[in-house]
Amino acid sequence: MTDPARRFAFLQEMGLGPIWSRRDIVSGTVSEFQEAPALEQVQPVPSVPATALIPTADAVQEQSVQVTPRVSVDASVQHMDWLQLQSAVSGCRQCTLCHSRTQTVFGTGDQKARWLFVGEGPGRNEDIQGEPFVGPAGKLLDNMMGAMGLKRGENTYIANIVKCRPTDGNRKDRPPALDEATACMPYLERQIALIDPTVIVALGKTAALSLLKLDPATPVSRLRGSVHRYGDKPVIVTYHPAYLLRNLADKGKTWADLCLAMRSFETAD
Repeated sequence: MTDPARRFAFLQEMGLGPIWSRRDIVSGTVSEFQEAPALEQVQPVPSVPATALIPTADAVQEQSVQVTPRVSVDASVQHMDWLQLQSAVSGCRQCTLCHSRTQTVFGTGDQKARWLFVGEGPGRNEDIQGEPFVGPAGKLLDNMMGAMGLKRGENTYIANIVKCRPTDGNRKDRPPALDEATACMPYLERQIALIDPTVIVALGKTAALSLLKLDPATPVSRLRGSVHRYGDKPVIVTYHPAYLLRNLADKGKTWADLCLAMRSFETAD
């Protein structure tokens, strides 16, 4: 199957259909995309309190939030290589999630990827298999990446804010609590430092707020449509694939976010 045909198939899986076409093809780069009128356009995003949004050349707002990785409870995390970091995560006892996990879910992909996708935490299937984003949400994420011309494990890395599955009293999946995310962030921060990605895509509220150190009450809708910053790295916020499975109407908005991510990738080069 040709690349355009594959991308069309991925977009069909996302429920979007042929909403874009290439204007030209340049080998080794992401081409400029033309979004059809049927695609819901991203409306101007209200300013985040106490943060200046700076218009870019193509009318995309950029939020300059310089995030300095916090000092780990165990400062040695900051100097670990991949094997040491994975070992530390496997044996982590920094929060109570360690008591109910089947195994930790470290992350997967190219350790020198230029694209980093960050979710909130493992669910039931991930806890069993030890890999992030498996099952229906994982298939949708794969389709999202495929529509961008990307593939799991090839120039992409997938990680989560927390490495253990958060559950409620009924053993149902839930978002990570603030203290759980805080305890686990040094591991993700070290992963980001080791990977050194070009663009970070935050999948959902927990990922966005944890990476950008924002008020927990901040809705995703206020963060979409802007280029944020983790240090010097652009961060694009979009909906979590699991959310999209429950809210199909927002898939079009997600594609607009992914187009913004691709434009950010081009300008970051």
